[in-house]
Amino acid sequence: MPCPHVVFQVLREAAEIAQLYRDQCRFPALCRADVGPVITSRYGGQYCNVYTEWTQRDLERNENVKFCRQYIVFHDDKSVVYSGPSGNCTEIKGEKLKCLNLTTLSKHGKVYEDDQFGCMVWSHSETHLLYVAEKKRPKTESYFQVTNTDDHTKHFFAPSDSRFLNSCPKYCPPNKPYITGKITCSDWGEALVNKSSPVLCVLDIESSNITVLEGIPANISPGQAFWSPSDTGLVFVGWWHEPFRLGLKYCANRRSSLFYVDLASGKCEQLSSNSSAVCSPRLSPDHCRIVYMECGIFGPHQQCNRLCMVCILCVSEEGSWSLLNIHRDLMVVSCSSPNCPPDLRVGFLPEKGSESKMSWVTLEETQPQADISWQTLNFSPPPEEDNSQYPGLDFNAILLKPKEMTAGSKLPLVVMPHGGPHSVLVSEWILSTAVLCKMGFSVLLVNYRGSLGFGQDNILSLPGNIGTQDVKDVQFAVDSVLKQGDFDEQKVAVVGGSHGGFLACHLIGQYPEFYKACVARNPVTNLSSMIGCTDIPDWCVVEAGYEYNTDIHLEPAILEQMLNKSPIKHVKTPVLLMLGEDDKRVPSKQGIEYYRALKALQVPVRLLWYPGNNHSLSKVDAESDGFMNAALWIIQHLSL
Repeated sequence: MPCPHVVFQVLREAAEIAQLYRDQCRFPALCRADVGPVITSRYGGQYCNVYTEWTQRDLERNENVKFCRQYIVFHDDKSVVYSGPSGNCTEIKGEKLKCLNLTTLSKHGKVYEDDQFGCMVWSHSETHLLYVAEKKRPKTESYFQVTNTDDHTKHFFAPSDSRFLNSCPKYCPPNKPYITGKITCSDWGEALVNKSSPVLCVLDIESSNITVLEGIPANISPGQAFWSPSDTGLVFVGWWHEPFRLGLKYCANRRSSLFYVDLASGKCEQLSSNSSAVCSPRLSPDHCRIVYMECGIFGPHQQCNRLCMVCILCVSEEGSWSLLNIHRDLMVVSCSSPNCPPDLRVGFLPEKGSESKMSWVTLEETQPQADISWQTLNFSPPPEEDNSQYPGLDFNAILLKPKEMTAGSKLPLVVMPHGGPHSVLVSEWILSTAVLCKMGFSVLLVNYRGSLGFGQDNILSLPGNIGTQDVKDVQFAVDSVLKQGDFDEQKVAVVGGSHGGFLACHLIGQYPEFYKACVARNPVTNLSSMIGCTDIPDWCVVEAGYEYNTDIHLEPAILEQMLNKSPIKHVKTPVLLMLGEDDKRVPSKQGIEYYRALKALQVPVRLLWYPGNNHSLSKVDAESDGFMNAALWIIQHLSL
């Protein structure tokens, strides 16, 4: 007879879970670092200031609070001699040194503040500011508008009616736009709503004059711009938006090129191929080269890039490192791990051949959470699950566990595959996984084949095999972990968002008795119905294994295959659905369709609706409420 075991004690009370979540929210995240110029003190020492920006969840205000911290770093151009905080920690509230009312100038629409197009870049002379804004649209009026004036009534008629145009030219100018309905302008999709036609703008700080640059081709949307040497022109990325715009956020494979526009002549020159996708251009320190990333168009949304770039994310024994800035070989990095919130470090790039002597100085230190342990596990799929076209591919997962376990007890397991699907979960600090682990759960983060960081073949192995290869990889990782003996096989839950939700729904359908609870956030549930309402229809086609082009007409056989790859299957596992009202990436219709199918099968299901939230469900109130509901749902249905 098998030996009886005791279920590891899990935190169950909502108030205690909420307090634990609140406690872990006290750790801020680094989002930016800038290094100031080197200054020589009157005693001969050299120093520079490091300016950092942080964000932190404020659960009372239901917002992410941004604040800054400054540090002073003394160095000798090779190593840090002394470092310490400089000044006070200050919340950033949008204070202005100079205020300019852009609305009254009426030069353009809203200024872009996103990371995709937006930029705020000073000229090298620091006399002009470059930014991106929405193109100004002409004001429209009704064909039947009547405007009262002091001496008479003004009538507007359809401009096509020449009788009225000839009889009242004073009141009906032919070049005036008329409209009876609202013209729909397609935008760039999820998280870029109402961003349709960006323009490059230059503000003259001294005169407060704004120039909207001309000469840029009308069929591209410019962004990610910066000044050329001597401020004679601008370099920018241009995304083609013909024949129509596709969702751009997290989709690096959109057709785009690098351009240069000369400010004197207005001439615009294309610098890179017109049959690829580019992003993140940078000017080299010697102002002689431009470095940018390039990949193929269509296909997987995230894939390996060509040419050279600075590695912004690497994995070490300590966790994940993110390069925030580098100035004259002084690097500013953030380092975190699954059991340690982000800290801030600086260090000088060593000379060639001396990399092993790299020395880091910590400016802002955080302590590891002593009650959480973690490890990276590597997997090779069994021979019967190997990909014949791309054989011999491996994948991995990150396992978190409470460090202290009661003798003879078994841990409940929460499985979390990532979304994308061409994304990756790295060994960094994640609030939700840390809180779950502190509650008494073990957590398995799975990077199935098709994830980033394992090579282009790994990425290309997944399109056409979604719903099978990725599902089997996740299940193989779970089965392998359960064999360690520390886990309760009867208390396994699965949680996922987007494509991770697609996998979660597939797992409970393909392994109906295995998972006892499921939480799906904005999940893909039906590829064939999603293609007509998402901002990334190409994703549905490519990931189903077909080639996409803009004039594609889907045959019934293709739609049938897309449906067969979807997780709308007979399931018995209780499901908690979380949907964002403003989701354009995986529209809420997907979740509602799945909800109704589960209700029809009398499967326990609950739907949480989050107004004002898009695909990420990342607003502070939605994120915190979603976590609490997910935790309580899992506790309830794992009978803990």
